[in-house]
Amino acid sequence: MHATLPHVHIMHADPVMTAGLHALLAEHGGFTLTTQSRQPHAQGQAHVLVTDHDTGIALARQLAGERFRATPRVLIVTQLDKEWQVRTAMDSGVHGYLLQNCAADELARAVHQLGMGMRYLSEAVTRCVADSLSREMLTGRETDVLQLLARGCCNKSIARELGIGVGTVKTHVKGLMSKLDATARTHAVVVAAQRGLIGAGARPLAPLPGRQARAAAPRPRHPVLQ
Repeated sequence: MHATLPHVHIMHADPVMTAGLHALLAEHGGFTLTTQSRQPHAQGQAHVLVTDHDTGIALARQLAGERFRATPRVLIVTQLDKEWQVRTAMDSGVHGYLLQNCAADELARAVHQLGMGMRYLSEAVTRCVADSLSREMLTGRETDVLQLLARGCCNKSIARELGIGVGTVKTHVKGLMSKLDATARTHAVVVAAQRGLIGAGARPLAPLPGRQARAAAPRPRHPVLQ
C-alpha cells in the first residue's frame, strides 16, 4: 500500500503568495495540494493549513475549541518578524511560523514536520521567541496604556480614555517602563516600537488629532448666555 500523501491546503490572503507557495511545494513533490480560492471545500480534509499571519491566528483559535475531531496543523508564512507578532501567533495555538524569505527546502521541511504532528519555527523566529521568553510580558492593560502613550496622551487623557483612575494609570506606566527597561515615557515608546509591541511608525508623544487646535482656540472673554 502507498502511504497517504500529506494534504496541504493553502489559504494565504495574498494571491501571489498562494501561487508561489503552491508552485514551490508542487515542485518539491510529496504533497496533495489544494488552495482556498479553487477548492475551499478541501479545507476540512487537510492535514496542514498554510496561511498568512492574521488568517493563521484566527484559524488556530477556532481549531483550539474543536476537541472531538482531528484538526489540521496551522503554518504561518509571513514577513512579520517582530517579537509581539510571533508570540501572539504561538500563544494562539499556531504550530509553525516561517518568514517569506525562507528557502524552498525549508518550506517543504516545515510542512512535512507539521504533517507528522510536530512543530516548526524558522531559525530567526526561534531566536526571537527565545529572546522574548527572557523578558516579562506586558499585561493587556499595560499594552493599552502604551498605545495611548505613543499617541501623546497624558495620564489624565489615558485615564479618561480607559475609564480608570489617574493613579492606576501611573501604576501601569511604572510597570511597563520597568518591563521595557525604559528610563522615560518617550524611551518606552521607542523600545516598544523596536520590539514590535506597537507600530514601528508610531511617533512618540505625538499629539492626538485636534488637541493642538483645541488648545489654540481662543477662550471667550465673557460667559456665553444660555
